[in-house]
Amino acid sequence: MGNCIQGCKDYFSRQKNTNIRLTLPVVCFVWQIAMIILFGVFIRYDEESDTHWVETKAHDNITSDIENDFYFRYPSFQDVHVMIFVGFGFLMTFLKRYSFGAVGFNFLIASFGLQWALLMQGWFHSLDPQTGKIFIGVESLINADFCVAGCLIAYGAVLGKVSPVQLLVMTLFGVTLFAVEEYIILNLLHARDAGGSMVIHTFGGYYGLTISWVLYRPNLHQSKRMQGSVYHSDIFAMIGTLFLWMFWPSFNSAITDHGDGQHRAVINTYLCLASTVLTTVAISSLSQKTGKLDMVHIQNSTLAGGVALGTAAEFMISPYGALIVGFFCGIISTMGYIFISPFLEKTLKIQDTCGIHNLHAMPGVIGGIVGAITAAAASESVYGKQGLINTFDFTGDFKDRTVLTQGGYQAAGMCVSIVFGVVGGAIVGSILKLPIWGDPADENCFDDEVYWEVSEPATHHLLFIIQPLDTVRAFTPPPTSHHPLH
Repeated sequence: MGNCIQGCKDYFSRQKNTNIRLTLPVVCFVWQIAMIILFGVFIRYDEESDTHWVETKAHDNITSDIENDFYFRYPSFQDVHVMIFVGFGFLMTFLKRYSFGAVGFNFLIASFGLQWALLMQGWFHSLDPQTGKIFIGVESLINADFCVAGCLIAYGAVLGKVSPVQLLVMTLFGVTLFAVEEYIILNLLHARDAGGSMVIHTFGGYYGLTISWVLYRPNLHQSKRMQGSVYHSDIFAMIGTLFLWMFWPSFNSAITDHGDGQHRAVINTYLCLASTVLTTVAISSLSQKTGKLDMVHIQNSTLAGGVALGTAAEFMISPYGALIVGFFCGIISTMGYIFISPFLEKTLKIQDTCGIHNLHAMPGVIGGIVGAITAAAASESVYGKQGLINTFDFTGDFKDRTVLTQGGYQAAGMCVSIVFGVVGGAIVGSILKLPIWGDPADENCFDDEVYWEVSEPATHHLLFIIQPLDTVRAFTPPPTSHHPLH
């Protein structure tokens, strides 16, 4: 028995091999071929993207193509798409030597994840029982991007510590878990969550945090020199912040009902985000003896309001209510970076690279609570009878549901997202812990050179870019080293 245990310890502690020349191409080729086959079997254009749309228009007496869902949904889809590939990608470029991995691996897992999401969400939400086909349109693409967002959030917790193969495996299971919990929350519980505070952010946050906990690296301090940022990397990360901040109203309103619901979601999110910026700046300044601002807080906590208002974005919380939510989110999220993140790493052994607990998990829970309270407090005097029915979709099997009951189901939905994130993360983390995925050694984490061809040390290149011309002429680069110290 003792020999068996020792053998297992030796197996898991053996020297890391980061050569993924075989595993990464095999996974990419096999999984993409699988997507082609599955799409060929199941995926078809929906009514409004098929050539028979001409006949549908004539049959339904539609006189203009502007009635096609494409023209209504595409602007929001494009905004969400930019958030997924530019916003999330650049937000994670803050590490001094991991910009390729931040943007490049974000690109990789999002591209795979959206394909798998179209299938998984299609099987749960739009599978035609008569034909056995999944019919997709532009709204399907938005929902697939939402699904991918949960996986990108989880990526933030393990940024710089895992291989691209591990990320693909994490995305495969993450999308699957997302589709199941989304179906339970939105269809079975019939909770409302237009902007995904629960379904996307809470799930993705706790999924990533739990994986990071399972993959805990006791010797991560060996790569501490690479964990910080430099001036230019923080600027690139701020680009991601600004794209996310500007387009978050589209994210929270993209799949709400046409008309007043979508209009209201944009207004509420817009105001909430603005309020969050001021309180984030205030707490960041208060946290330093000299009153200086911390760029980490500005890059991340300024977005927390958008996360927290996701569930209640289309509700009648009033403009000042949106400002209140943003006010407290900026405070709580920034305090999380100052106090909770160090506690998580030191006490709970959760190494959260991007601080997703403070930007996604915690604000997501706040959003679930805000949604439950505002749903339970809804009334005909505020919404109107038909307004209540439209906002909470009190139709069909749910036509007799009361707002108080709806509030209870909203709270239940939040619990479901946490359970799926934690339990799913523990299982997937255990799979990723196997020493077969080509993950980096503790001393090589947060370094692009492990998985990317880096033409020259970043320090020397950027010094020539950012320094004045006369300074550059007089500058003599120091001898090159494998890991330049910043």
